[in-house]
Amino acid sequence: MRPSGPDAPGTADARRLPPAAPGTMAETFLVESPDVTYSKDFIEAKYTYSTVHVCKENGVTKVRPCSTRFTFRTGRQVPRLGLMLVGWGGNNGTTVTAAVLANRLGLSWMTKTGRKKANYYGSLLQASTVCLGTGPTGDVYVPFRDLLPMVHPNDIVFDGWDISSLNLAEAMRRAEVLDWPLQEQLWPHMEKMKPRPSIYIPEFIAANQEERADNVLRGSKAEQVEQIRRDIRDFRESSGVDKVIVLWTANTERFCDVVPGLNDTADNLLRAIERGLEVSPSTLFAVASILEGCAYINGSPQNTFVPGAVELAAQRRVFICGDDFKSGQTKLKSVLVDFLVGAGLKTKSIVSYNHLGNNDGKNLSAPQQFRSKEISKSNVVDDTVQANPVLYGPHDKPDHCVVIKYVPYVGDSKRALDEYTSEIMMGGTNTIVIHNTCEDSLLASPIILDLAVLTELCQRITFCTEGDPEFQGFHSVLSIVAFLCKAPLVPEGTPVVNALFRQRSCIENILRYPRLGVSRGVALPGGPGVPPSLGDRSPGAAGPVVAAAGGSPCGGLDGPGARRLRVPDPATGPGAPYPGCPAPMGAQDQRVGCPAPVGPRCTRFGVSTSGSQCPVPMGSQCWGCPILVGPSAGGVHHQQPPVPNAGGAQFPGVSYATEPPYPTQRVPSTSRSQHPVPAGHSS
Repeated sequence: MRPSGPDAPGTADARRLPPAAPGTMAETFLVESPDVTYSKDFIEAKYTYSTVHVCKENGVTKVRPCSTRFTFRTGRQVPRLGLMLVGWGGNNGTTVTAAVLANRLGLSWMTKTGRKKANYYGSLLQASTVCLGTGPTGDVYVPFRDLLPMVHPNDIVFDGWDISSLNLAEAMRRAEVLDWPLQEQLWPHMEKMKPRPSIYIPEFIAANQEERADNVLRGSKAEQVEQIRRDIRDFRESSGVDKVIVLWTANTERFCDVVPGLNDTADNLLRAIERGLEVSPSTLFAVASILEGCAYINGSPQNTFVPGAVELAAQRRVFICGDDFKSGQTKLKSVLVDFLVGAGLKTKSIVSYNHLGNNDGKNLSAPQQFRSKEISKSNVVDDTVQANPVLYGPHDKPDHCVVIKYVPYVGDSKRALDEYTSEIMMGGTNTIVIHNTCEDSLLASPIILDLAVLTELCQRITFCTEGDPEFQGFHSVLSIVAFLCKAPLVPEGTPVVNALFRQRSCIENILRYPRLGVSRGVALPGGPGVPPSLGDRSPGAAGPVVAAAGGSPCGGLDGPGARRLRVPDPATGPGAPYPGCPAPMGAQDQRVGCPAPVGPRCTRFGVSTSGSQCPVPMGSQCWGCPILVGPSAGGVHHQQPPVPNAGGAQFPGVSYATEPPYPTQRVPSTSRSQHPVPAGHSS
């Protein structure tokens, strides 16, 4: 009889294995690589981005590796950053200001469980690490904040607006978030800070907020926008900051209707403001910030970025990002559903119940404001579900219910109860129930800091490719920060990714490329990689460009239905396609006047949509665009041939190799999961 157990030959007892070597931390590092160069002003790194193109030819699925050579350039001079908060006197505004002051002053204080010290726990950049590589004793890690030169939160200068006139010390006491001994130490510093008057339009927030509104701007909407612009200029001049970022952390508003002629274009939006038509306060702040050249971040779930605001940001080459801070329950949900579906369990029911007692909860007790929050919390699992057609059919998705109740006693300590029910093997079910206590403002504050620091950093990163040697910046819709947002804003026509670890990998790789010239592992289609927001003439600008310059082969495949744009060439004219290339319309060059958005396209017909199947897998890369864009809209592509466009009309300045452009209906907004929809088809 053969011996068994831990003493059997050829076996190892896991209990006897030596423990893994602990990781070591690198405080500073210098990259020694021919692909990385340092100068006084820049870090420049060359990086080969490899991915896989999959297509179906004559019933056979073919897989072809492809790669694009990037050069990333990052400015080394870190500016003095000013952060202006809309809702500065609220729970989030007072807490994040107090946290930065406490860290800057090195404060500590006693609690019933002992002495606590100021820290930035909960911040991706300040309190998490990235594996730099392997050393003699094991893996070597570096703090996220040290991958590239970036602003330290202690150096941020605060200002802002609020409809309440309380100074920040009084507002901090009203919020009841921080321990009393800490409040006492911070009081003399915060009582000197007083919010500027803010925009108050009662119909956009709950009626119960009127009692706080004693610090409001008067005049028309145009006059209010002009005053906000003056406030930004005054802050920049009086504080001596080099850059200003504006962030909305005020009340959740009701949704705005997107109306042609009102807010569908930049000109119409500006005209609506001049005429005093319906424009939300958050959009008024966005317009003022964009006109002043300041990046604008939306930390609430309402549709601040109506199409006109997005277009204005693109025209002015200013970053906008949002929507809604992803801090507690939603962050957990994005991880748990990714785990369940990834493990092959078919999640059928998600029920989320919340109660909280801060002013956010009070405002959300009104039905219209609750609806804004419900939408942002409900969409967080969509891409994970759509990425698994083995479990979910085209119209199959989990039941998802979100409930929020206002209970004043619990204050800022939100309670979140979740139930996840999944189908398992042979008709069985699995149910997970979780209770989560989320200290709302203490979770949101480090996210506010990360959003501001990442946005500023992205303003200093540019890149080019071998085919297009002119350096350009990220798209004005900064989807890189999706990890920090419940309902990530993305450029029109690109997919929304909510799976948390893919979002984190996106940020990690974006920060690794410009410093190390390498990523953490290989980014395959549908996996972590560069987001669909690369492509621009300057930081924050819109207008993605294709990767290949005129005259060079595109590297695509021969076959019918070929269409691809290239950089204008004097010999062939603007937008000439590469004959015989079946690559779809991908990134479009704004210099040829094409309004088509960047995003994944069906290899045959050039448009992605939900509702039908396509042999092109989710996350396949456009040959017209070097950027890996992740899973497609709805997880599927359009397969059936389109109805020919009458007259063969084309986008201005765009040529096609064989067939006329696919007619599309423009959706009213670029935000969240909205995508171009083929004419005559439903999404």
